[in-house]
Amino acid sequence: MNTTLASLAYTRSGDKGDGSNVGVIAYHRAGYDYLCQALTPARVKQHFADICLGEVTRYEAPNLMALNFILHDSLGGGGSASLKSDAQGKTHGLGMLLLPLELPDHVAQQVGLI
Repeated sequence: MNTTLASLAYTRSGDKGDGSNVGVIAYHRAGYDYLCQALTPARVKQHFADICLGEVTRYEAPNLMALNFILHDSLGGGGSASLKSDAQGKTHGLGMLLLPLELPDHVAQQVGLI
């Protein structure tokens, strides 16, 4: 099933100096388990290739069914040092929700999408 991350999770984002912080929180355990496999740092880096000039670091919080990503060097200096329209990373969570996914049917069933 072709879908986006928005069908499995919600996000929160902000800034951490020159990097943005994007938390991805799954709605269901089955969705979280799938995202742990599918939402790799490399995949997130590819999705944000135009704005993330540094590495992507992922942290897992299984008790919260959450993944936290730091997009290093994504804010053009951060805060008032940047000419970017979102120098504080507030919209990076929304951008993450648009990440396309190929969701296996058994996962789609478990999370109630089919």
